[in-house]
Amino acid sequence: MNKRLSIRDLTLRDGQQSQFATRMNQAQVDRVLPYYREAKFYAMEVWGGAVPDSVMRFLNESPWARLESIRDGVAGVSKLTALSRGRNLFGYNPYPDSVIEGFCRNSVKSGIDIMRVFDALNDIDNMTSTIRFVKENGGMADCAVCYTVDPKFTFKERVSSFLRGKKLPGELFGVPYFVHKAKELAAAGADMITIKDMAGLVEPATSAELIKTLKNEVGVPIDLHTHCTPGYGTASLLMAMVNGVDIIDTVIMNFSGGPAAPAYEIIQLLADRLGIDTGVDKAAAGKINRELKDIRGDLVKFDQYKRLPPEVDLSDYTPAPELASLLDGAAEAAVAGKADETLRLCQLIEASFNYPEPDKIVQRAQIPGGMYTNMMSQLQEMKLEHHLDEVLHIVPQVRLDAGVPPLVTPTSQIVGVQAVNCIVDKAQGKPFYSNVSKNFVELVKGSYGRTPFAIDPEFRQKIAGVREETPYDTSKYKKQPNPEIPEFGGVHLATDEKEELLLELFPSVADKFLRGVREASFKDYLASLPPEPEPDEGPYPQAFWENLSLAMEA
Repeated sequence: MNKRLSIRDLTLRDGQQSQFATRMNQAQVDRVLPYYREAKFYAMEVWGGAVPDSVMRFLNESPWARLESIRDGVAGVSKLTALSRGRNLFGYNPYPDSVIEGFCRNSVKSGIDIMRVFDALNDIDNMTSTIRFVKENGGMADCAVCYTVDPKFTFKERVSSFLRGKKLPGELFGVPYFVHKAKELAAAGADMITIKDMAGLVEPATSAELIKTLKNEVGVPIDLHTHCTPGYGTASLLMAMVNGVDIIDTVIMNFSGGPAAPAYEIIQLLADRLGIDTGVDKAAAGKINRELKDIRGDLVKFDQYKRLPPEVDLSDYTPAPELASLLDGAAEAAVAGKADETLRLCQLIEASFNYPEPDKIVQRAQIPGGMYTNMMSQLQEMKLEHHLDEVLHIVPQVRLDAGVPPLVTPTSQIVGVQAVNCIVDKAQGKPFYSNVSKNFVELVKGSYGRTPFAIDPEFRQKIAGVREETPYDTSKYKKQPNPEIPEFGGVHLATDEKEELLLELFPSVADKFLRGVREASFKDYLASLPPEPEPDEGPYPQAFWENLSLAMEA
């Protein structure tokens, strides 16, 4: 067991995205930055994911200004980290190296110290360019392996598949798979490896075995990232801690639990019992938590649970005897390797902090909570919600047909939507895959990368019109237009490289946002001009009008 544990705080990115639809505005972020500067977390995840899109779409704010304000507010005390989907960045289709390089260079320049790079298929080829460009520009590459579990088939389904001559995979996603991927990423230049468990599916016993093996076989720091949805989160982090994990991801208490990551405060209480130093200033963390309670009140319409935890400030906090006993017992059970007992006690600890109960559907179906919610919404729109069990039942088959992709964004949504489409086909008396989404076609075709399990060529022919895997051709990529806007003085829509990148990565959202920025700038410019001369003094000289668009460009 390491006696030093680094904490990556996720509150300002993953925490608010998981709990409050990424609606923290700049003023709310600014309120907590002085306390983060005092807290001295090893790292803070503050950008990437849904943040750039959401701050433009819903808050009319600049993603680059958001990042740079946090950089200035934290002043280098904690490393700032962002999330990037490798060659896909924020979309579905891969981008050419020119876009990836520009994004990485500007991200590092604007404050990112660590770029967490992942690929939804765990296809290393989709990550290598980002790793290279991040490191070339002075950043650290945190390479994530997306955690997932094998699809579950009944004995009857396995026999039926065998009789039809269809191959079912054996164990794909055991510990050896993740260790192999981690070694590949270390060889590709990873400065650290994250096991990225977005669905919270890593169980405590698996967490212990996986972290122990990674620490024995991979020579870079190991981070475990998980969530609380099915109820394993705190226990799995604790089992990782006693097996030598270097970094874990947590969220400040008022933004933790449920679909988010476990609370820093609970992990700190357990670390204290294990004699592990996190280096975090407890009093400062308490100040952040108090401020977040008020901010959570401001975000109440996005709060799906509305269950506040009790007040916790670890600089002046003594657990009640019952809670202290649970904390002591959980730490002892983890050290002894008793995973089931660790889980039982940790769930009682979470309950004492008013966490939502474990999501049994997500736990049983072994799918991300967001995937389940989206499938349910899709069925409700068509008044077919009574078919939910059928959809859940065929998810493993649809996933197998598509090459058994890990169920993370965006593959979880692609598989989930297609599973619903198949049940709708059945309800209409049609065969499965009569209706397929564009994204499912591209996944099967090979446009998004190599799947963990080979796709049947006959199925690929049926769905995508080709038998062989066909990668996306980035040479055919067309740069987004950057038009002049006559009504705002003839300036271009994007006036610098960072704004051009927003157009490339979020075309429709950035177009609307940047038009608003240009309009506001133009109005400010006009307001700054001296009054127009009276008619008898003549019009502005021709040179004024000729130079107006040049001034606006500058």
